[in-house]
Amino acid sequence: MTDQQPLPPKSFDPSTFRDKPVSFVRRSGRMTPGQQRGWDELSPLYRIEVPRGPAATSVAEGASIDPEALFGRRAPLVVEVGSGQGHAIVHAASTHPERDHIAIEVFRAGLARTMNAADEVGARNLRLIEANAPEVLERFLPAGSADELWVFFPDPWAKVRHQKRRLVNDEFAAIAARVLRPGGVLRLATDWEDYAEQMREVLDAAPDFTRDFAGDWAERFDGRILTAFERKGADKGRDIRDLSYRRA
Repeated sequence: MTDQQPLPPKSFDPSTFRDKPVSFVRRSGRMTPGQQRGWDELSPLYRIEVPRGPAATSVAEGASIDPEALFGRRAPLVVEVGSGQGHAIVHAASTHPERDHIAIEVFRAGLARTMNAADEVGARNLRLIEANAPEVLERFLPAGSADELWVFFPDPWAKVRHQKRRLVNDEFAAIAARVLRPGGVLRLATDWEDYAEQMREVLDAAPDFTRDFAGDWAERFDGRILTAFERKGADKGRDIRDLSYRRA
């Protein structure tokens, strides 16, 4: 099972748990002492408490936040889906103090490392959400609250039978449009060619988005720092594909 949930009782009704596949498998794992210390000490500063639905990473119906109240100001908001170890979002928050940033991730060790990295550079314009990203975009964040939405190197679910788990699909395009303000930008990157083509096909067909690039692919987003993960893909001979779409 996903989300570290206990085994359900025999009378359990799956329809009350989750009726849609999620784009991750959340395996249990121990944090290093440094990560655990960061989680314990820095969570009150960086982590946004999320009212839960039935699953460990779900968002309760009716739960929401006000980013302006959260950060104590009105500023452009950048949201990253699947922030991993936090390299991109911490770099963005530290180099753009005039913007606010929210990272969404389900893996606690990654969130702990993000907190530690943010604290080292004094990035106080960053908050973290431990939850299933589509639920956050669909209900937890206010409509039109984000200026940019980032999806960098999501799990490609390479096997055909698993591709229903891919994050970027028609439904995701609709909820991404909901959370972005008019004129806001959705930025994506992947090192899997067929997933890049799927992303482009989905977003080209989405009524709320228009291409923000010419040609087949967008130029590499200069706000995305080069990570070991991206280098690994390039070293294997994979082309890194960027896409950029503007909320119509």
